[in-house]
Amino acid sequence: MVAPPEVLLDALVFPEGPRWHNDVLWFSDIQAGSVLTVDLAGRPTKVADVPGRPSGLGFLPDGTPLVVSMGERRLLRIENGDLHEVANIAEMTRAEINDMVVDGRGNAYIGDMAYRMMGGEEARPGQVILVTPDGQARPVADDMLVPNGSVVTPDGGTLIVAETVGARLTAFTTEPDGNLSGRRTFAALEGKSPDGICLDAEGLMWVASPFTREFLRVREGGDIVDRIDTGRKWAIACALGGPDRRTLFLLTSTMDRETRVSSGFIETTQVDVPGAGWP
Repeated sequence: MVAPPEVLLDALVFPEGPRWHNDVLWFSDIQAGSVLTVDLAGRPTKVADVPGRPSGLGFLPDGTPLVVSMGERRLLRIENGDLHEVANIAEMTRAEINDMVVDGRGNAYIGDMAYRMMGGEEARPGQVILVTPDGQARPVADDMLVPNGSVVTPDGGTLIVAETVGARLTAFTTEPDGNLSGRRTFAALEGKSPDGICLDAEGLMWVASPFTREFLRVREGGDIVDRIDTGRKWAIACALGGPDRRTLFLLTSTMDRETRVSSGFIETTQVDVPGAGWP
């Protein structure tokens, strides 16, 4: 069992996409329209404003940060606080885009949710969109039930995607050209709502489940070996970072049902098994 989390940063709105990079945690505050970092002392720094609402984050092999602009359905590069388009994928997507992972070759895998899950729209299958380092984009997986958080294994050979409405983690083999094959279920999580995920060095996954308000450590096959209860907070996303990648960052949010106003938090706890792979 892990120790109860402690709040590292509050006064956020809806934090998403945590990524440990260059000794700080990068994250998107979606509803605030900002990409920020926070160090282990809890000191935040704004990196960029993203008017189209930021979500998934990642880094090219040279360290250049990338961010998903949800509403504009674009992948953007951040340079000195300015935004530059890498790819506009609006015409090939079905609704807002959301989370993303960037692998060691610079390939970005972006989830196209296909419908507004919280907006009362009729459900339909989503996709995973690949954007290569030269800005070329194409769908590489379909029939995804709200593709959300994703990771790439340390050898670069497997992509694992959380399907929030599908209640499962789905794995693919990544081909040399970035295409996906060999679709299979990594873990079925009946009754859960997997959102942000991160992988540890034992091959287990930390999984945020917002609607059941918990973070889970899940073995391939679906066995749950650890659990962090968030009380009344939604569990949005998680990341393993810190100097030895044993700090588990937990992104949570509450929402007033009447006003629909959110309050977001970043919390931390220490774990025995370090993080692995991307992000």
